[in-house]
Amino acid sequence: MNGLMHKLRRLRGVASGVWTRVRAPWTRERAARVWQRARRLGLRGTLRALRGHDASVVYADWVRASEADEARAIREPLQRLLALDDPPRVSVLMPTYNSPIPWLRDAIESVQGQSYPHWELCIADDASSDPEVRATLERYAAEDGRIRVEFRSETGHISRATNSALALATGDWVAFLDHDDRLAPNALAWLMLEARAQPDARLIYSDEDQVDGAGRRQQPFFKPDWSPQLAISQAYLGHLVAIQRELVGNGFDPDLNGAQDYDLWLRCANQLEPAQIAHVPRVLYHWRAHAGSTAQDAEAKPYADDAGLRAVQRYVEARYPSLEGTVERGDFPFTYRLAFHGQHNELASIIIPTRDRVDLVRACVDSILEKTTGIPFEIVIVDNGSVEPESAAYFEAVTAEHDAVRVVRDDRPFNWSGVNNLGAREARGSILVFLNNDTEVIAPGWLSSLAGYASLPDVGAVGGLLLFPDGTIQHSGVVVGMGGWADHVFRGEEPDHLNAANPFVSPVLTRNVLSVTGACTAVTRARYEALGGFDEAFIICGSDVEFCLKAWKAGFYNVLCAEARLVHHESKTRSPEIPEIDFRMSEIHYEPYRTREIDPFFNPNLSLRHTRATLELRGSA
Repeated sequence: MNGLMHKLRRLRGVASGVWTRVRAPWTRERAARVWQRARRLGLRGTLRALRGHDASVVYADWVRASEADEARAIREPLQRLLALDDPPRVSVLMPTYNSPIPWLRDAIESVQGQSYPHWELCIADDASSDPEVRATLERYAAEDGRIRVEFRSETGHISRATNSALALATGDWVAFLDHDDRLAPNALAWLMLEARAQPDARLIYSDEDQVDGAGRRQQPFFKPDWSPQLAISQAYLGHLVAIQRELVGNGFDPDLNGAQDYDLWLRCANQLEPAQIAHVPRVLYHWRAHAGSTAQDAEAKPYADDAGLRAVQRYVEARYPSLEGTVERGDFPFTYRLAFHGQHNELASIIIPTRDRVDLVRACVDSILEKTTGIPFEIVIVDNGSVEPESAAYFEAVTAEHDAVRVVRDDRPFNWSGVNNLGAREARGSILVFLNNDTEVIAPGWLSSLAGYASLPDVGAVGGLLLFPDGTIQHSGVVVGMGGWADHVFRGEEPDHLNAANPFVSPVLTRNVLSVTGACTAVTRARYEALGGFDEAFIICGSDVEFCLKAWKAGFYNVLCAEARLVHHESKTRSPEIPEIDFRMSEIHYEPYRTREIDPFFNPNLSLRHTRATLELRGSA
């Protein structure tokens, strides 16, 4: 927004619940940033960060506080749920194959220990060669009539085995449990409470964490509400997912082993309205990380990455049948992105307001002209009262040299919304890109990506991933309500996909956000006009957020496009002073997210007091 206020890092690339760890590339620039951070933290702080000490201690504290809060919060709702005449039944599906017996018992007993008793555990053993697996399953089934087991005669791998478990299911909902993981004691209760609170819901998912070999909880993943663009980038739903039985149909596709659950919920999501996909922001699933699993080794299941790519391509083709583009692998294992084609008939108008500071606007324009590929464009410079001779000389020279560059004069007092609205009126393109004069393009495909996402039928505004000159993040999406108003989550953080201390989504994957910064915003002309442009009652800041909120309320998703990377020197040409009217307008238009509701693309377990994604202890001040 305009003027508003290192150790191994976890990979958020999840294919069928797959997590992994790899090292970020070690470059001279990254080494310099790490050294600068070490100087800020001091020796003791650096050692604590390297050991992950702060993150583990904070999460242990959060778990204790959360469990106490949960015991109070669930008591009365659960009693009402259990008093229903016909409570819904949940079929928990679990394939097994040569399962480690202690973990298998732990998984089964985590279902038996559920506070919600209306469940059945449907187990399909995929022809395990270990006889103790069969003996263990038979013993549990004999002791508990809610446990149903099928022993397959031949190994069919995970999709066929899970489909065999599905054939046993008689419940209203199906949920999925790996044979070495475990459910939280109130997992099914919270799912069914959500189903009762949202009767239209047909797919429900939760937050999750990991357990180590000793059963210690670690590395939570607190997720946003349904994010169709993040679902393209990675299988972020992971665990726990429950789906209404009739929606599941015949179950998993055996051709997509390794990403079979990713494919299933993507297919289901394409059949649903957003309101039918619900998120329970509680840690209801504990995923076990152990040697040999993809939690420890990115190469453990290379076939899963390929299956994930095909699952996403299928999802994209169904969701956007007229899209001229393909799905590509992302920069990290188990991540994906859209590559847009056929944009030669589009014209993108890049609108750059400026006042003097030729050094900045020249660097901005030169970076666009030298690096932009993939789509025709024009540059509309809106000169808001430049007075320096060097400015006039530059404008004359650049327009004489480049037919794609025009300058529009605006001598009114500065109004960010006004100068951008004027630029939009003067622009010729079907795609409008509002860009600060203190930005510089890094990625050649930035404009093609921005325009591509903006052209999707369910998308409103699209913003870029902006970095400070030192390489840290300036903008990776705006959280409305953060800091009491709105702010940039991950501001000042490293642009790392892998960050063991980050309990939220990756800052460098394309995802949905409630708002993006006006320093780099793309939108189709048709959408811009339908939404009424930027509100000129705002003078310096706030109208970019207000515009994005209008788009969201009109039914469109806003997108942080991580493939569009630029350097942002941030407000080098304007005063940081914010007029009182901007606060008053923001107070009105940012609701309900300032006082009553949490930004749906953030998470209520995370603090709104920090731009860094940090845990908020329940009930803390």
